[in-house]
Amino acid sequence: MAIGNVVQRGSFIYVYDERGHQIATIAAGSGVNDGLVGYTSSTVNIRRSSFIYTYDEKGRQIATTPAR
Repeated sequence: MAIGNVVQRGSFIYVYDERGHQIATIAAGSGVNDGLVGYTSSTVNIRRSSFIYTYDEKGRQIATTPAR
């Protein structure tokens, strides 16, 4: 199932499919620069501290990259 929309509310990020059903919830972090960086139809990128974490449509972490 593909990602249709991603919304950050406070310290959580909610992932929705194309039909608008919530399919995952991911912690956004609490730092000033922490939160949603962007998303595609298959991944969500979230910054926490000095790293970018990539998650799949089910909210499973699939990669970590140092943020610049």
